[in-house]
Amino acid sequence: MSDFNTQVIEEFRANAGRVGGNFEGAPMVIITTTGAKSGQPRTLPLVYLPDSDRVVIFASKAGAPTNPDWYHNIVANPNLTVEVSSETYEAVAEEITGEERDRLFAAQVAAMPGFQTYAYNTTRLIPVVALNRVG
Repeated sequence: MSDFNTQVIEEFRANAGRVGGNFEGAPMVIITTTGAKSGQPRTLPLVYLPDSDRVVIFASKAGAPTNPDWYHNIVANPNLTVEVSSETYEAVAEEITGEERDRLFAAQVAAMPGFQTYAYNTTRLIPVVALNRVG
């Protein structure tokens, strides 16, 4: 894990999900996935869009031509751990497609306009993933 991610995670956990810097005021989530190749736990912070009782995340990778590693991990193993505010729970990842995907991506762009730039910077359709609480 990068030093940057480690610092964000530590700040998140110390402040009930709030972080400063570039992410100040943004809804943040920490996910722990299982590595698709390694089988090892992989923990990282992401911004998210609240959608009813779901956490929705976006595999933007800042508009890179390939999907982020976490996306490949949840395709291989959709079971993961979610940390929001001071709550931790198990969830199952579900890729959202079609009109619902477009609606959620548009909502994320409205909340954080930089996501539109990410979409312009890549030829791939940025995957949208809902994290559905288990239990």
